[in-house]
Amino acid sequence: MKFALVFPGQGSQAVGMMLPYGEGVRSTFAEASEALDVDLWDMVVNGPADALNQTINTQPTMLAAGVAVWRLWRENGGAMPALMAGHSLGEYTALTCSGALDFADAVRLVRLRAEVMQSAVPEGEGAMAAVLGLDDDSVRAVCAEAAQGEVLEAVNFNSPGQVVIAGNKAAVTRGCVLAKEKGAKRALPLPVSVPSHCALMRPAAEKLATALASIEIRTPEVPVLHNADVTVHATPDAIRDALVRQLYQPVRWVESMQAMAAQGIGMVVECGPGKVLAGLNKRILDGIPTLAMTDSASLAESITQSQA
Repeated sequence: MKFALVFPGQGSQAVGMMLPYGEGVRSTFAEASEALDVDLWDMVVNGPADALNQTINTQPTMLAAGVAVWRLWRENGGAMPALMAGHSLGEYTALTCSGALDFADAVRLVRLRAEVMQSAVPEGEGAMAAVLGLDDDSVRAVCAEAAQGEVLEAVNFNSPGQVVIAGNKAAVTRGCVLAKEKGAKRALPLPVSVPSHCALMRPAAEKLATALASIEIRTPEVPVLHNADVTVHATPDAIRDALVRQLYQPVRWVESMQAMAAQGIGMVVECGPGKVLAGLNKRILDGIPTLAMTDSASLAESITQSQA
């Protein structure tokens, strides 16, 4: 059976999230901590949550978490998947696990990505919100109407009926009100300070492009579907371009999962803490299970299922 691995992004982090995997994940966090000169393991185990949830800490921590679980997968006999993908930040994890990025380079890169994202929009001026219960075109129409000269865009197409919007804070507030008027079940502001994947991130994308130009990128050993264009890229320059565009273009997760199904994927495994992507995929993939590896037992079961 052809299977795919997917890697979660920001939002799946939690204090204590790596403890259920056992001691085998600590060496990966030691590498990441050395690359940044920050004790990520202590932050993951002991918190505080406020520190872990800061974007500059969340991004390298979630990358290390995904890589650590991937290494456990391989050490315990897990096979190479047919495809990989990652949600937003998770795309960097996928590229690292596919062999395209060196782990230490990737850890430093996502820390810089977080810094330039935060600096692109002063805190308090940007926002994001989840709109539940409207179709994609209706959410796009809400954004167009509520923008009123500011930035407001549909940026995460997470599952049918769940779309995240982002932009200037006042525009997002107007968008939430209008979405409810148009029939949305809910429109919930998200606890983030950075309006990811919208036009406000273009200055950050320019800085990221400069950083990416100096980092070695190899052809992935496993094809990676990219968020921005739902396309597999094999050349370093094409991968760099996709990562730059990802900062200010939508995460097309629904289309990515549908593309996997079209390519004959029979099972998807979420590689990293949490069950966010498994939950989304239940609403996207009819008849194709997504397993979540949240601890040692579910990791072993996922390996067994992938070999069936």
